[in-house]
Amino acid sequence: MMRTLLSGYADNTDRVQDAYSIRCIPQVHGAVLDTLDYCSSILEREVNSVTDNPILNEEEVISAGNFHGEPVALASDFLSIALTDLGNIAERRIFRLTDSSLSGLPPFLTEKSGLNSGMMIPQYTAASLCNMNKVLAHPASSDTIPTSANQEDHVSMGMNSALKLSEIIKNLESIVSIEFLAAAQAADLSGVELSASGKRILHVIRKNVKHLDDDREQRSDIVKMLELMRSEEFNSLLPEL
Repeated sequence: MMRTLLSGYADNTDRVQDAYSIRCIPQVHGAVLDTLDYCSSILEREVNSVTDNPILNEEEVISAGNFHGEPVALASDFLSIALTDLGNIAERRIFRLTDSSLSGLPPFLTEKSGLNSGMMIPQYTAASLCNMNKVLAHPASSDTIPTSANQEDHVSMGMNSALKLSEIIKNLESIVSIEFLAAAQAADLSGVELSASGKRILHVIRKNVKHLDDDREQRSDIVKMLELMRSEEFNSLLPEL
């Protein structure tokens, strides 16, 4: 996928090495993808399992434990950690784009820095969302509080795991949308020849969100980018994994 996206792009930089957030994208994103695959297999197995209690087998009544939420709780917590880290590395790339000493581009990706904040505030937003995800990533399944007169003396807290995961996913989507907006702004300013895939992606982004010349309220830009990320038009531009 990375080779397809970057095909035709010529990197003329004189840097000896890229930072980890760039150089290690395949390793970090790949580890997250492995986690997604693993958790998907757990959830698919559990949703198709018999979780009744008691289980009725012809004339036999069996008191069983298949209802226990531990498999889903652990998978949800594991995925929460992985997606939190995916947001962390995305935010580091946003930061690098807005820091002129690292990117070589105008400060905060605006040609009118000083009078304009450019992408400064969206980077703040991404950092805040990363912080929230780190709080939410604490595993709920690591705790258990007995219930039902101590008959249920080890519970999974899986519902809390799933609810936290849902919030982390929403926050991650916003972080990634900000990275797309920052990358598009950087591409406009850099004059670098993009790959064919990069040009197509930039064209679609700019059809929906205009270049940031002067400061404006950027919440609507982030919302538009989120909507675009979920669209067939945008996803059709990305190679299948």
